[in-house]
Amino acid sequence: MVSPSAVLAHTAQEYQARPSPALSAEQAELRDGLLDHPAHIDPKFLYDALGSSLFTAITQLPEYYPTRCEAEIFERHGQDIARHIGPVQSMIDLGAGDCVKAERLFASLRPRHYVPIDISADYLQTAVRRLQLSYPDLRVTAIGQDFSQALAVPPEVPAEERLFFYPGSSIGNLNPDDAHAMLQRIRAQCHGGGLLVGVDRVKPRQVLEPAYDDALHLTAAFNLNLLRHVNDVLDADFDVNDWQHVALFNATCSRVEMHLEAQRALRVTWPGGERDFSPGERIHTENSYKFTPQAFSDLLQSAGYRDVAHWSDSRGWFSVFSARA
Repeated sequence: MVSPSAVLAHTAQEYQARPSPALSAEQAELRDGLLDHPAHIDPKFLYDALGSSLFTAITQLPEYYPTRCEAEIFERHGQDIARHIGPVQSMIDLGAGDCVKAERLFASLRPRHYVPIDISADYLQTAVRRLQLSYPDLRVTAIGQDFSQALAVPPEVPAEERLFFYPGSSIGNLNPDDAHAMLQRIRAQCHGGGLLVGVDRVKPRQVLEPAYDDALHLTAAFNLNLLRHVNDVLDADFDVNDWQHVALFNATCSRVEMHLEAQRALRVTWPGGERDFSPGERIHTENSYKFTPQAFSDLLQSAGYRDVAHWSDSRGWFSVFSARA
């Protein structure tokens, strides 16, 4: 007869020897970020189908100035921008979302081939179906891709006269070293072409922080939805009611930061792992770096670009840069 203690010991030994479930690269990235100190989650995970829809709503808010400022620049300076860019065979839209920003430039840039790339493939397909109805003569190749680590343009996209379009100051989500690496990856795929990129500028805290913490709390919902997405991908058990949205301007680093802050002591688990959080402990979910025009021009030139030009909105809050590869 085997004693109960021997059974328990055997069971515990089996549990310790049981391997952790195999994780995909995406799951491993989430796990590693959650176990880090401080915990962090890459902002690309904000953009599942619901997150993408919430962000589209955020761009309509009075506090969220970047979309309106960028649209003003394209409206006021569109012809000058088009002349600087020159002929466009293929327009490659990084983080295309609903494709509306690129669509506004079709008339002036006249691309023959539109290549929207976005991590949220389902959301992107909905936008592409709309474009194909409105522009039956435009060739559209949609790509569901996480381009934050690797950028792969399919071979059917002509190598000549490529324009990479990176609007909305999404480049600001990357730290300076990663932004430099991203710009180099883009340049490597558009020799003879160019880059059109939106860049948010340094401005007072009282303008910056409300843009990321609006009165309707849409940005809070956008940030909290990240936890639901993590639950889906990692099979974790985050409860969004345990967390609150925090947005602040870090003047030293020249960036707005978004965090999720634990409201109580809690434990989050997922298959093969767990993490305890103390009250007030935060998960860092996004950075949005702000630049002076000179600083971003220097960044482009250090990444190998030439013939750099930029245009600003009437308040000097936002800039659009065009550069040759």
